[in-house]
Parts: sequence; C-alpha cells; structure tokens
Amino acid sequence: MKTASMAASAIFATSLGATALMSGAVQAQSAAEFYKGRQMTMIISTGPGGGYDINGRLIARHMPRHLSGNPTIVARNMPGAGHVRAANFMAVQAPKDGSHVATLAQSFVLHQVIDGKGAEYDAAKFAWLGSSEVTNSTIYVWSATGVKSLDDAKKQEVLLGATGVGSGTTQYPALLNNILGTKFRIVPGYGSGGEINLAMERGEVHGRAGNNFNSVAATNGDWLRDKKINFLVQIGLEKEKGYPDVPMFTEFGRNDTEKQILKLFAAVVDIGRPLLTTPGVPADRVALLRKAFDDTMKDAEFLAEAKKAKLDIAPTDGLKLQKIVEDIIATPQSVVAAANAAADDKGMLKESVAKDGETKAE
Repeated sequence: MKTASMAASAIFATSLGATALMSGAVQAQSAAEFYKGRQMTMIISTGPGGGYDINGRLIARHMPRHLSGNPTIVARNMPGAGHVRAANFMAVQAPKDGSHVATLAQSFVLHQVIDGKGAEYDAAKFAWLGSSEVTNSTIYVWSATGVKSLDDAKKQEVLLGATGVGSGTTQYPALLNNILGTKFRIVPGYGSGGEINLAMERGEVHGRAGNNFNSVAATNGDWLRDKKINFLVQIGLEKEKGYPDVPMFTEFGRNDTEKQILKLFAAVVDIGRPLLTTPGVPADRVALLRKAFDDTMKDAEFLAEAKKAKLDIAPTDGLKLQKIVEDIIATPQSVVAAANAAADDKGMLKESVAKDGETKAE
C-alpha cells in the first residue's frame, strides 16, 4: 500500500509538473500568439507632416517585421490640447492589451507635473518602449522680424503660434515671459506644428516654440539652407551638435530656484521621440514590444529610410526611458511649486485660430 501510495504521489507530482510546464509554455506563447495577424494602432499626438508624424509612421512600417505573427500597425493622428488628448486616450480609452502604441510629444509629461489641467493620465504608469532619438527643442522666429536673440524679444512683441497648454509651444515662451520678461505673445488654437509653420510663412505669426532641430531639418530644410529662421534658444541638457552658438535654456537662470526650474524643463527633452503603450499591459507583451522596438532601431531598411527622411536615430531603450519619466514625475514638490508659479499662461492670447488662419476671440 505504501509503495502504491508513493507511486500515485509520484505520478501526481509528475502530472503537476507537466501541467506547470504546459502552462508555462502556453503563457510563453501567449504574447507571441497575441500579435499573430493582428492589426495594431499607433496614436500620434501631432498632426500629419511634422517630425513626430514622419518618425512614428516610419516605425509603424518597420516594427511589425520584428513582432511574431506579422501584425500590421496603422497610424492614427490625434492632435489636440497640447498632446493631452492623445495621452488621455491611451490612459483611459485604449485597450490595455498591447494592441495600441503611441508616440507622444515629450511635453505632456511635464504638463502633468507643473499644471495637470485636463490630464487623466499618469505618465509613470505607461509602459515606455523606447525612444528613437533625442534632439534639443527650440524657439525660433522668422528672420524677417529682425529678432535675433531673447534680448530682442524683450524689446518687441513676438507672436508665437501654439497648439495647446500641454505643449512646448506654450510652456517655453510662458516661462521665459515670467522669468526674463520677454514679450512673447502666444497665439493658441493651431491644430498642428505644420499649421504653425504655414502661418509663419503667411506672416500670421512670427515663430514657434517646442519644435526640435531634427524636425526642422526633416520638414523645412530650406529654412536652414536659406537662413529663413533665427534660433533664439535651445532647450536640453547639452548643446545640439552643429549649433554651438544657440544659447541654452538653462543659461538664463539667475539664481538657484530659476536654474532648478529651467533644468526641469530641459530634462524632459531626454525623453526624445518616445514610443509607449497603455498601462496594464501584461509584462510578457511589454517585453516583446520593447525587443521589437530595439530590433527596429538596428534594422538596415529602417535606418536607410530614416536617413532618406533626414531623421537621426540615436535610440534609448525602454527601461532607461521608464526611469527618466519616473524621475521627472517624482520631482520634489518645492521645485514643482516654483515651476508652477513661473510657467503660468502669461502672454497667452484668449483667442483661438479659425480654419482660414484668422484669429477669433473666444
């Protein structure tokens, strides 16, 4: 009886072990099987034609080759509210299963920290998959204005087109208005950075903030070639290669508090052009997505097309990017309070932009 009992126990244990192995195999396959033949969605928080859009669509074309089962990724532009609309969609409405990814302009993270108006997301809870490049943000104006420096912008009013409160198009000039006394007038209501660029060429506004060097090179290379714009300042932690004479945002802090505030805004630039997925995605799917992103960044066809589109690729992996975002969200409250006071909407015109380009009072 004892021998029979022991044999039965051994059989039962073996059965449990086999079941566990089978279960583990099913779980290991589940992430890969999930993407087999699936149509995925990539949310792009800007309008069509800009640097984020070009970069996002490029990744959407090439990343599926590095996911099991040959899924497809369909890009969907979702501009609005300075990238807050797209961030809210990913946090609240998008399925939490790894079928939706997004590339969102980095400023939405800072918006959560220093303002939070309209934010239904927690940036630290997104699963960050990686970033394709880091390039400094800027403020620039049409050269015909004669404005060549921030000192010039203290002496005359400069109209800057803007998309919404959560974007660098409003955050950077408002901050400089409050700290340095610049006379930037922020004209909100444009649907995308591309619309602001057209407004500059038509003379409706003088310039814009929040665009980065690589986006300008990719979408408006003639502006650089023909010296149609003047860069007033660059926002980042280190100077952009090739632009040693454009002053850094952080150089204008006159005391420790101002330096901390400006550094907080500059640190967000390290997020680069990110790719993320929703909160709550199973860990095995996040791991697959991160690996697919990393593999895409090394893909010869992807790199060749990126070069043709004048996009520089210098990737940051998902785990490092996750830490960067979590550190920004954990900014000490004393710094947050000071940044909030310094970054209100001083200079914001209480009007929106009509579809024909004319401004109208709200």
